Amino acid sequence: MNTPQDSSLGREVDYPRQYDASLLFPIPRAGARAEIGLGSELPFVGEDRWHIYELGWLDARGKPCVETATLYVPATSPNLIESKSLKLYLNSLNGARFNRAEAVRERIVTDLSTCAGADVRVEFGLPAVARAPGESIDHLDVAIDSYGPPDASVLSADAATVVDETLVSALLKSNCPVTGQPDWASVSIRYHGPRIDREGLLRYLVSYRDHAEFHEQCVERIFLELGQHCQPGMLEVEARYTRRGGLDINPRRASPGMTASLPIRDLRQ
Repeated sequence: MNTPQDSSLGREVDYPRQYDASLLFPIPRAGARAEIGLGSELPFVGEDRWHIYELGWLDARGKPCVETATLYVPATSPNLIESKSLKLYLNSLNGARFNRAEAVRERIVTDLSTCAGADVRVEFGLPAVARAPGESIDHLDVAIDSYGPPDASVLSADAATVVDETLVSALLKSNCPVTGQPDWASVSIRYHGPRIDREGLLRYLVSYRDHAEFHEQCVERIFLELGQHCQPGMLEVEARYTRRGGLDINPRRASPGMTASLPIRDLRQ
């Protein structure tokens, strides 16, 4: 079974000189999900949406071509795609020749779907940059002294007040479990149900600050613990992480049947 420690993360790796799909490194989701009490029956749907800013190849006559792209890896896929391996794979396309842009997209779809173990969707172009809808909780005047591990005990909700609302924060930070490098994100929490205590939510999100976990796993933990402690009827959690190595990732997890929010890029992306 692949583990993060087996990947190219944190290691010096030569720039790939030729196309190589074997650079892609899948990491099974099951292990991290088991740690937070998830089994094969998932309480959410969603996807990992990747924004690709540095995509290039050669046309049939050797002239360089450049594009941007958006990738959608379903949350139901058995594997997540490790980020550095994705960067190396995309770089390996730089010297490959294709007769048409659509052939590049089809090749990426095939390779990423094989890695993830499920159908991956690939579109050229990126979502628009926009301010995320919702009410920011970052202005709250609270004292915080807990930065990890995540502390769900501070979460609560008022069962007497049922609301439809979206709460947002730009203060989510966690760390890569392999390299220890910081990962910065804005998070959006859209829900219907008992009114979530804002101060407790802000303390909870900040308690990820020294926590080491992959982006996808952080979002699933947030979704699960909000569900357990606040009991919303419907819930969507999306984190928009800042760019690293020409990539950013935006994991989204939502209650089945909930209409998905429109994809956007955060102002920091």
